[in-house]
Amino acid sequence: MTKTKNHDVLFWICFVLLCAVSLTLLELNKNSLAAWIGTLALLAGYAVLRLKKLKGKHFYLRAAAFLAISALLLSILLHVGRPYRFRPAVEKSGGMTGVIELRDGKVQGVLTADKAVEVYTGIPYAKPPVGELRWKAPQDPEPWGGVRTCTHFAAMSMQPRSSEIYNSLSQIVGFHDFEVSVHDNFRDAVSEDALYLNIWKPAGAGEKLPVLVYIHGGSLQTGQPWYADYSGEGLARKGIIVVNLGYRLGVFGFLATEELAAEDPNHSTGNYGLMDQIKALEWVRDNIAAFGGDPDNVTLSGESAGAACVTALCTSPKAKGLFRRAIAESSTTTAPVPQHSFRLMDEALKTGRETMERFKVSTIEEMRALPAEQLVAAADTNHHITVDGYILTKTPYESYKAGEHNEEALLHGFNAEEGTPFILFDQANLKNYETKVRAYFKDRADEVLALYKPTTDTEAKTMWVDLYSSVYFTHGHYCLSRQAIAAKEPVWEYLFAKTNGRLSAWHSGEEVYCYNNIPADSKLYNESDRALADLFSDYFANFIRSGDPNGEGLPAWEESRDGTNLMLLGDEQKMSADPYIPIDGILDRMQGWGA
Repeated sequence: MTKTKNHDVLFWICFVLLCAVSLTLLELNKNSLAAWIGTLALLAGYAVLRLKKLKGKHFYLRAAAFLAISALLLSILLHVGRPYRFRPAVEKSGGMTGVIELRDGKVQGVLTADKAVEVYTGIPYAKPPVGELRWKAPQDPEPWGGVRTCTHFAAMSMQPRSSEIYNSLSQIVGFHDFEVSVHDNFRDAVSEDALYLNIWKPAGAGEKLPVLVYIHGGSLQTGQPWYADYSGEGLARKGIIVVNLGYRLGVFGFLATEELAAEDPNHSTGNYGLMDQIKALEWVRDNIAAFGGDPDNVTLSGESAGAACVTALCTSPKAKGLFRRAIAESSTTTAPVPQHSFRLMDEALKTGRETMERFKVSTIEEMRALPAEQLVAAADTNHHITVDGYILTKTPYESYKAGEHNEEALLHGFNAEEGTPFILFDQANLKNYETKVRAYFKDRADEVLALYKPTTDTEAKTMWVDLYSSVYFTHGHYCLSRQAIAAKEPVWEYLFAKTNGRLSAWHSGEEVYCYNNIPADSKLYNESDRALADLFSDYFANFIRSGDPNGEGLPAWEESRDGTNLMLLGDEQKMSADPYIPIDGILDRMQGWGA
């Protein structure tokens, strides 16, 4: 083979690789159509240039062209991302709903393709918390004239955004549900102006329908109301009106400073995200009857940080009377020492001072003048509920101990592998297992090591997941069950343990089941998953209606007696013992339960 032919073969190998890498990155980055066209044009142009077989001095021209094209491609891939758009309420519309008159104006929504569910999205429940309203209690929205078309979700609350390539890789590696599509080349809008709610209701006239208000998770730093797993459509098909909402996150929702407390008429600071949630509950009380809902039959639910908010609102005097029942999935704030999403005011104020120093400002007026895009970087330290003396007058643990709570019935639980996604890159083996246990449990480590004694790397890995899950998730639920039982309210607790091709029983894996939203065409779930979703969502719907999950044809779900018995929801559905009780006892002693 001649030297020229060798060069030709090498070129075309490199060219094919360049094409493959470029097109793969375009899809992972969800680039716009313009970026696709530009990339393909550059690649085609370079191929044509090569086919002219320029020789001699033109070799350097080809080399320069290759470098220039590579630089242009990199620029396209990194900077020509998806345009921002507002996500539609439904993918395929079945037409427009009728007009509904609310306190502040008229709204019109959209029907699902089969016309079974009405969806109303982007309804304002408060004024935009911008400018002088940043870090103030939410205000009533401005009334509007005419009919407001509510067919698209509002922007998500200000939050840190990962790169699109990172998000795509997360879908591939973590969720296993990445799809190659020409329909998703846009980015969801993000804004401080995000205090809007969304409603799913059974189509047609209704009266006194039960209502669920859902608070999304995301560590109080990220998240949005439109994620398909917890869409309200699945429960609306079972006769429930579902409401969810955007609320202030990160530094916008949980900054605490002495100056903010001094300017507030109630001397409150640090709980603006909770104030938003309460404002939304007040909006539901005042408006939900127009959709056929019963304002006296509202259940509050949430997952992860959303559940932390739910359990905090269960003890907030400002939320009293706004809901009757509560559902908490995979988090609480009621342990003596909550392990996440919560801090005391001294720590909150200290973090607030450090945040202002970070941005080199000395007054709240200067903080309010900073661009939201700059402030969002402080979400990593400002994402905790606090005891502010107004929204929360005590810690939730202290409130329950004093018999002060708002809900009259409770359904809550956790998943079999809550901790797995949080320690994917920090797993245990026989070599480091004891070190990890001693680093956390300190003078109680010997008790833990006597209970959990791995003999293989696999056992060490599994036991560390169990310990991590218990510390950060399951122990709080053990506390909550005992607190609610002591308050003489009915309590139903679950353990979700179903494996599948997607999230299985990892943190948040239960949501697509209990809200009945497994996609009809998904190959990641089988018929047993769909049967469990129907059953689990029946339990939820029954509880939302009446405060009791049990119903005809469902396996009997017994009330929790002492926090040790729960409903196992996996390949089998039956009452079972809580497997974490031994480690819960150690955590009780560490945290001073009952003291």
